[in-house]
Amino acid sequence: MQTSRLRLETMDDKQQIHSEMSSHGPPALSIIVPVLNEARLIFAFLRHLRAQAPAEIIVVDGGSEDGTVSLCEPLADQVICATGGRAAQMNAGAAVARAEILWFLHADSELPPRAIESIRRHLEDPGQAGGCFRLRFPRREWIYRVSDSLGNLGVDVFGFALGDHGIFCRRGSFEKVGGFPLVPILEDAELYRRLRRVGKMEQLRDAIVSSPRRYEMLGPYRTTAFYALILALYVAGLRIHTLHRLYRRLHRKNAGSRRKNAADETPVIHRA
Repeated sequence: MQTSRLRLETMDDKQQIHSEMSSHGPPALSIIVPVLNEARLIFAFLRHLRAQAPAEIIVVDGGSEDGTVSLCEPLADQVICATGGRAAQMNAGAAVARAEILWFLHADSELPPRAIESIRRHLEDPGQAGGCFRLRFPRREWIYRVSDSLGNLGVDVFGFALGDHGIFCRRGSFEKVGGFPLVPILEDAELYRRLRRVGKMEQLRDAIVSSPRRYEMLGPYRTTAFYALILALYVAGLRIHTLHRLYRRLHRKNAGSRRKNAADETPVIHRA
């Protein structure tokens, strides 16, 4: 009964927002969220988005098998399916979006207050193609400050942003650069760099709080060093497909090491 009432409430919220949006014409901003097996967090995230401001929410599922799609339907304006990787998912979402501003978000993000207002204000300058937000991990350990600082430095100094920074842009700029390139990794960094060729791209002062779940799964020190190496080689000009092979090799090695350490730490129970 509790779940049914919650679904009805969210359907009522969705209908109210649709009514508000339709009375003002097309939405000013479309939020595109690629997902794959995110049932544990997607419902709360979409409610978080709805609390921000009226905007079109498009969820693009990559083939989830955990009920993610059914959880999205009450709160998203569109739920579509696209396979072939995250770049293909985000391109598919952009293709059906109705707004002139596109905002690409990960489902494990917590947005700063008035984020949509900040984007609109930023794009009042016609010379701006788009931008992104700063990144922060919700942990106190110094290694997380190193990691989010490296990410923010990558935007300001080297001119690329990863997807957890919440990249946004004008539809015209997105189409001019051909959308996300269909590469296995770093498609977000490549898009950001390409957008800089058609207009100004800036990192806003507010920060998106990103989940450290991947860091906690593989270990924050190892993961920070791992990403720093990949990004340093990317800046140095190594080809994406070469980086992908290295990424997969290091990821398998790190995951294997993590499993071994977990097994080594398993207590031995001696029976009398």
